[in-house]
Amino acid sequence: MRAWQVERRKRTRHLIELGGLVVKAGIVDLIGSDRAIILGALIWMADKLKSDQGERARAQWAAKGKKAFEADAASRNEID
Repeated sequence: MRAWQVERRKRTRHLIELGGLVVKAGIVDLIGSDRAIILGALIWMADKLKSDQGERARAQWAAKGKKAFEADAASRNEID
């Protein structure tokens, strides 16, 4: 396989994983596939991260995300 094909597959996988986070967060259940709302929310997040409250937001969001990943892993372990 050529190097550009490997890189393209890596990028595709990365984008699919990011899209999966939108689903995992429950956004799709709340708004469907309204891409304008999703983009607007992401722009709002980027603006928040660039602001003087950016580090605080980053820490809060990281903690919340870590907790969600841990809860998901725990629920998968209960099924196994």
